[in-house]
Amino acid sequence: MDVKKTALDILSVALKAADPYHCIKKYVRIEHGSIVIDGITYPSVEYPKVMVVGAGKASARMAQALEDVLGDRINGGWINTKDDHAVPVQYIHVHECGHPVPDERGLTGARHIREILTEADDHTLVIGLLSGGGSALMPAPVDGITLKEKQDITSLLLKSGAAINELNAIRKHLSTLKGGGMARLAYPARLHMLILSDVIGDKLDVIASGPGVSDSSTFQDCLDICERYNIMDSLPENVKSRFIDGSQGKIPDTLKEGDTVVLSAVNSLIGNNRMSVEAARSYAGKLGYNTLVLSTMIEGEASDVGTVLSSVALEIMETGNPIKKPACVICGGETTVTIRGKGKGGRNQEMSLKVAQRLRGIENFMFLSAGTDGTDGPTDAAGGIVDGNTVLQGEEKGFDCYRFLDNNDSYHYLEAVDGLIKTGPTGTNVMDIQILLVGRP
Repeated sequence: MDVKKTALDILSVALKAADPYHCIKKYVRIEHGSIVIDGITYPSVEYPKVMVVGAGKASARMAQALEDVLGDRINGGWINTKDDHAVPVQYIHVHECGHPVPDERGLTGARHIREILTEADDHTLVIGLLSGGGSALMPAPVDGITLKEKQDITSLLLKSGAAINELNAIRKHLSTLKGGGMARLAYPARLHMLILSDVIGDKLDVIASGPGVSDSSTFQDCLDICERYNIMDSLPENVKSRFIDGSQGKIPDTLKEGDTVVLSAVNSLIGNNRMSVEAARSYAGKLGYNTLVLSTMIEGEASDVGTVLSSVALEIMETGNPIKKPACVICGGETTVTIRGKGKGGRNQEMSLKVAQRLRGIENFMFLSAGTDGTDGPTDAAGGIVDGNTVLQGEEKGFDCYRFLDNNDSYHYLEAVDGLIKTGPTGTNVMDIQILLVGRP
């Protein structure tokens, strides 16, 4: 058995399970001339006009599926997606933009989305397509805040290791679309959001910064986040003033639970990380592995999680706990990296290299960690795949694994030992997946 190929095959099955094309087709159909979305019927007589808006790494693939179902029932629309993630569509405009740092293209696309929303009336059905990355890909700064300032804050938080929910809380309070803003602009049109989750716990107010739902975060939370990561002194003065004024009630906060506008919008979750993890578990079981889903809520520092998962591998080898060999342990979630060095890499590559360092020279295991969107940090790799020989191979080339980890340079280490996973854009985005194989069937 080629264990490396087996691990990559399990990953491939997980990616297919979260294909947004199939997810859309499960939730949207035409029935007796009416559009039915997640069990809700929208008669053509009541909603003769159908517009589509959205953003995210998977939104173009979602739009493609929606067109295949609804065809010329769609009167137009606009989707913002990441560079190289566009797919052919006919009725909806797909617009590529910068990610994770918003750019001018995203700003232009967001203006078109706002125009579509504000022109919609009570006889319009607006279908929103959201997936991970939607927050950065749909920048619509409030008056008085520039895109450059939003870019600077995003960069500061990314470098500080801020979690996705913290990034989104900041973005919501600087945006006209996020934090229920899309629902506010679309009202009184009927808004139905179709959402592919890329966040821990599938929290709708966090995915793409919750443009169609109420927001529990506050201006005070924004101040607390900036203090937590010691970036308060680096904030532009008008941003700091906005957060302070908002915390004192001088500026209206984002839409809150119970607001009439938010209650009129429908939000349907159509896919998530658990779907991918369960598909991987099922396939591994058919291959003869004893399977265990450790968690679909993995978060924290990537290297720390790598240390824990390497300990799990050792425990399986020594005691048969928490599962006997041949074992396939699967995790899902999304970690972070606090950047200390000047190297190249991503959270999945760093986690993989940490596992390789901890299990140097140990036989009969394989570990991979990959982003389901095909991108790991600012690199062309989806993640890393390692075994007991990974560090030994690096040492033969004169590489010091500890030094590479300290410099956050996992990419170049793994590249030299054939340890990178490169899938290209996958068309989906449901966080990350880790697969640990110990023993062989």
